[in-house]
Amino acid sequence: MAAAEPILRVENLRTALDISAGRFVVVDDVSFTLDAGETLGIVGESGSGKSMTALSILRLLPRPVGTIVGGRVILDGEDLLTKTDDEMRRIRGREIGMILQDPHTSLNPVFTIGNQLREALHIQDPSASRSSLKEKAIAALRAVRVAAPEHRVNTYPHQMSGGMKQRVVGAIAISGRPKVIIADEPTTALDVTIQLQYLKLLEELQAETGMGILFITHDFGIVARLCHRIVVMYGGRIVESGPTATVFDHPSHPYTEALLASVPTVERRVERLYAIEGQPPSLASFGAGCRFAPRCPHAMDRCRTETPPSFPGKSGLGVERHGAACWLLEEDRA
Repeated sequence: MAAAEPILRVENLRTALDISAGRFVVVDDVSFTLDAGETLGIVGESGSGKSMTALSILRLLPRPVGTIVGGRVILDGEDLLTKTDDEMRRIRGREIGMILQDPHTSLNPVFTIGNQLREALHIQDPSASRSSLKEKAIAALRAVRVAAPEHRVNTYPHQMSGGMKQRVVGAIAISGRPKVIIADEPTTALDVTIQLQYLKLLEELQAETGMGILFITHDFGIVARLCHRIVVMYGGRIVESGPTATVFDHPSHPYTEALLASVPTVERRVERLYAIEGQPPSLASFGAGCRFAPRCPHAMDRCRTETPPSFPGKSGLGVERHGAACWLLEEDRA
């Protein structure tokens, strides 16, 4: 029996920023897939290209600075990069949605929650009546477990807690029943208890709807709990990818090893937490070779001049299941 096609396929995506200093590629040859009902985590430090990848998929790059210069984004068999702006407006919300990072800035403070939900619902169904839209708005709030939704539709964002506002942002994102949700660090502004509740909510909604979730985060604890597979990005490139448990147990790229080593654990008592030396690369410093080489304790001369392909990871499961872009893996197999 043939395997089902991924709901989202990103192939060799390249995105550039044109600024006064020149053109810089900030998403460089990024490829991954997302299946229906699957959660794929994208992790990396700030500036690694996670959010730019998400904005590229949605065609929401800042204009005229941001440009997609190559690749394909296949959503349910259709290439989003060939769509017109009007076609993309119809696809956003209906086919693919996004939960933004900060609920405080995602909602308009001068409109009620109901107003903002009805606006999103009206775009998806322009012929719907006002009373029908209100009923759908209440149902959307109920779907994300907002208590007393009939009352909440008439409240303003400042009258709600951060966790409740993030639920409202989620309600707007899922109101069109999209096939894919991109969640860009949606738990960053929430305390630990509310984070857990929100993650459980996403899992429940995914089980009910079968949507695929692209979860962008820097929190490995969230990845371990929520994500089936993981993609590690650095300097706009994917340096490692594979099933979450496999990457955690057999990290194969020095950057992934360093990220995992920097996560504190209750089992390991240390005087000082581990930190990765140096700083993430700036746009101007992108050059030939591995972009992690300036910070890598294992870097060889070749790392600074040749870009490594993806080799099978240390788990031995093969490059398609677990791979990392590091010359050390070729040296280990030589």
